[in-house]
Amino acid sequence: MRTQTTKLLDMMDEGLISAQAIAEMALAYMSEDDVADMMRANDLLEEDDEADGQPDEAQEWESFDADC
Repeated sequence: MRTQTTKLLDMMDEGLISAQAIAEMALAYMSEDDVADMMRANDLLEEDDEADGQPDEAQEWESFDADC
């Protein structure tokens, strides 16, 4: 059971803390990768938004030279 999650949502419902404050606390606590994963899981990222300038796994293997 998600006791603490339920407690926090109840506090929000009772007006003890705002949804904005909860979102700000959660986002500040999470790493940038965690935020990106959450956005991906909820279909909030466009393909262009996901590009970080780093090669993906397929691109890494494409340039792999086993004789090195």
